[in-house]
Amino acid sequence: MPNAKVLSEKQAIVEAITVAEDTELRAELRKEEVEYSVVKNTLTRKALDKLGMNALDDVLNGTTSLATAEKDPIAPFRIIADYSKKMGDRFNVKAAFMEGKVLSDSEIEMMSTLGSKGALYSKVLGTMIAPITGLAVCLGQILEQKGGSVEAPAEAE
Repeated sequence: MPNAKVLSEKQAIVEAITVAEDTELRAELRKEEVEYSVVKNTLTRKALDKLGMNALDDVLNGTTSLATAEKDPIAPFRIIADYSKKMGDRFNVKAAFMEGKVLSDSEIEMMSTLGSKGALYSKVLGTMIAPITGLAVCLGQILEQKGGSVEAPAEAE
């Protein structure tokens, strides 16, 4: 068995690593405007029971934290799932809920793979613009084949 000094040094190293990981997680969450806090299980259980969300009672044991976001509801899923994979058994997703519904493990996994709200908007916009862009390119090629020019005509002076 290691002596007390060696044991305390090892515990200090482990604690420093844990604090560094927690600090990194909190910084990432703050950057995405996600509220994150460690909560008391009993108080959280009482609050959720008042809202009729008794389905979460089973997971309210041990260390529990909540991550919520107003601007990008996908951000907590993405960041927490990423850190859960990095930290292994030391940090797990116990449960998730969205719009009053408790999500299954597969729904949590699916939500964590979605891009940010801005990225999703970009995809939708790109999908909407693609047919118009294709039509413009096609019309430009037809015009060039007929001997015309795609460039705007010069203004008469």
